[in-house]
Amino acid sequence: MLQLQLLSSPPLTPQTLNLNSISNPKLFPSFSSLNSSQTRSFKFNPLSKPSKFSLKCRQSEYFDQKQRFNDSSSSTSPSSLAGLPARFYVGHSIYKGKAALTVEPRAPEFVPLDSGAFKISREGFVLLQFAPAAGVRQYDWSRKQVFSLSVTEIGTLISLGLRESCEFFHDPFKGKSDEGKVRKVLKVEPLPDGSGHFFNLGVQNKLLNVDENVYIPITRGEFTVLKSAFSFILPYLLGWHAFANSTKPDDTSRANNANPRYGGDYEWSR
Repeated sequence: MLQLQLLSSPPLTPQTLNLNSISNPKLFPSFSSLNSSQTRSFKFNPLSKPSKFSLKCRQSEYFDQKQRFNDSSSSTSPSSLAGLPARFYVGHSIYKGKAALTVEPRAPEFVPLDSGAFKISREGFVLLQFAPAAGVRQYDWSRKQVFSLSVTEIGTLISLGLRESCEFFHDPFKGKSDEGKVRKVLKVEPLPDGSGHFFNLGVQNKLLNVDENVYIPITRGEFTVLKSAFSFILPYLLGWHAFANSTKPDDTSRANNANPRYGGDYEWSR
């Protein structure tokens, strides 16, 4: 709804304004302090032109308030905090009587190039955390043991059949002075009745004098969930989603011509 607001009144005349009424403190308290000399200083011009009218839209105030509300709401959103994009942490946990297993993906890492592009420096992985039971539905996460699955090991688990098994060996200090002092072996073996698999993690750490073995049975349904999650996250661990998001149909030819690795090296272009 529009509202007309008059910013100034019509020109004052001696007939419309009585000086005696101004000097009356009951009618105009603000003028009661004026002395006679001040009241006689008032001059009126009956020929003065009226001031212009201004149009004020109350609807604009609504949109201004709405815009301020949207700005304040967006300023507190997770994606705008400290100017950084929002980060999300996900995982999947399986709890059993003797142990608990938590599965969490870890993103790949990229490094900037002089050209302004980015190159993957480290592939992502899936972190497995095994915690032994400390009571009924209680687990001692202070004694947890971790095992990082590479993309190739993830592929092995995805292709694992119902009666098949696999084994992974890790030495975190391989090629370093402490090589052989920490050994981690993850065995995935089928259950005797064929209803799932055992996940068995053995850790020998001579540096901390730790020798522990944690195992947890994984049913067929739970293993199917893990394999489905692994299949979904695998391209992201390779960083291929970043490449797909940066590729535009109209930029393909220009990018290929600018990069010497493309063009003549195509097999079908020879």
